[in-house]
Amino acid sequence: MRWPPFEHIFFDCDSTLTTVEGIDILAEKVGKRPQVERLTQAAMDGQVDLEDIYEERLVTLNPTRQQVLDLRHDYKRNMVEDAAHVVAALQALGHKVYIISGGLAEPVEEFGISLGIPRERIRAVELAYNELSGQWWEKSDADNKHYLKHTEGALTLSNGKAQIVRELLGDQLGRSLLIGDGQSDLEAGHSVDLFVGYGGVVARPKVRTGAPAFIESPSLAPLLGLAGGPAELRILSTWPLPYQSLSIKAQYLIHKGVVTFNDEHLESKFRRAFLAAQ
Repeated sequence: MRWPPFEHIFFDCDSTLTTVEGIDILAEKVGKRPQVERLTQAAMDGQVDLEDIYEERLVTLNPTRQQVLDLRHDYKRNMVEDAAHVVAALQALGHKVYIISGGLAEPVEEFGISLGIPRERIRAVELAYNELSGQWWEKSDADNKHYLKHTEGALTLSNGKAQIVRELLGDQLGRSLLIGDGQSDLEAGHSVDLFVGYGGVVARPKVRTGAPAFIESPSLAPLLGLAGGPAELRILSTWPLPYQSLSIKAQYLIHKGVVTFNDEHLESKFRRAFLAAQ
């Protein structure tokens, strides 16, 4: 039984490639984390629509552009285990990798580019700033212009990521996979050939029970088994470090049971492919 590869791999960013939620980090820096984190969790768990709280959170925080830009450092410092190597391995194997995030564009884009993902394959929410706010008359290395508004669109809607997937795929051929931790990722699952819930940072009950496949591991290494099957893991095992050790780790975690399924046919196909490869 063969497990065919997925040519297009879409990642969520916050709590999938990085262990933090950027908006909550901003809230902590301005001393408003409890109220903002409560809104974020409600949206990610599907208790409220994202569009109902997106503007409210940003108005509450009123961040400066510098504070937003600095999130890129928090993303990099808190990268999910093996995320960088997994992205590199996927691209080396010929997969196209994308980021679709409801986070803020500037830090998400810089984080994605640092992982080697082309800017044109990264989508997040653009902000505009009040050019007359802060001490604009003083020359400073810090950008102290305050938040003015965000660009409303698909990524500020709970069910909007599917639209971005379709836009990025266009008329390209090949199977597609999306991995993410939140309700907006789950709702976008119908736009790809396989949705994989990620619970390595936060295991959300609705995502765990609704995703065809679910990874509950601090490491993203098992994704390689879902994205390319045992055939690609064998290829990686013949390459030099860190790919060889990444392949071994992915196989170990898969056999340990960190990948679970809510689709019996999918699970049978996956297990039989790995059994045949042994």
